[in-house]
Amino acid sequence: MERTLAGRTILMSGGSRGIGLAIALRAAKDGANVVLLAKTAEPHPKLEGTVHTAAAEIEAAGGRALAVVGDVRVDADVERAVAAAVERFGGIDIMVNNASAIDLSPTADADMKRYDLMQDINARGTFLLTKTALPHLRESSNAHVLTLSPPLNPAPHWPGRHLAYTLSKYGMSLCTVGFAHEFAAHGVAANSLWPRTLIDTAAIRNLLGGAERSRSSAIVADAAYAILTRDATACTGHHFLDDEVLAEEGVTDLSGYRAGDAEGELELDLFLDA
Repeated sequence: MERTLAGRTILMSGGSRGIGLAIALRAAKDGANVVLLAKTAEPHPKLEGTVHTAAAEIEAAGGRALAVVGDVRVDADVERAVAAAVERFGGIDIMVNNASAIDLSPTADADMKRYDLMQDINARGTFLLTKTALPHLRESSNAHVLTLSPPLNPAPHWPGRHLAYTLSKYGMSLCTVGFAHEFAAHGVAANSLWPRTLIDTAAIRNLLGGAERSRSSAIVADAAYAILTRDATACTGHHFLDDEVLAEEGVTDLSGYRAGDAEGELELDLFLDA
């Protein structure tokens, strides 16, 4: 099977910046079609990029892009994004569940509006967008669902630190388990991908400090590319870590992925134990 995303159509939640945009730009180098469903129609005062600037970057990188302003929590917006992808590009080959909300508050301090937001974007959004795109994924010759969520680590200290967020992210990971089992008969792969270390994104900088202990989003993008160009019938039901995927591809020197100002020991991402 040829390892390329040329002519393939990707529907992604979020993607205005960060890891999602990096994945989209890597696919664009092959000439992929990328449809972004995101709320960021206008610039955020603290964050760079909108869904429109992301679409422009994708096209500059060699792909074709469609920006859909909408909210993954809203059924009508999701249906509109799926319909727009099919109308513009003729189908959907890849679903990337990238949109995510984060709040690391312990239970006593958790705001229920933030709890609902995380559940609605992370777990419900992943389920809804995949469910809505599924009829079109079934028509693809090599369909993949890729969800940016962690391995299901049973260690009690992870939910013990930030239960609300853990529930929402593990909900995404459980979607991968269920999708992979349910969709296997239709040849649709479902996998999760998570970084081994912190990734230098705006969220990490704002919540967990600077980028001195991080890798760049390029490592996740290259790992995603490797997964999405594999045979869907042979690669499904996994909770991948980015460096493990690259090792399977023969890439073991990861020094080039360090964030620009990273120095010293890299820090493990959430939900991973040494």
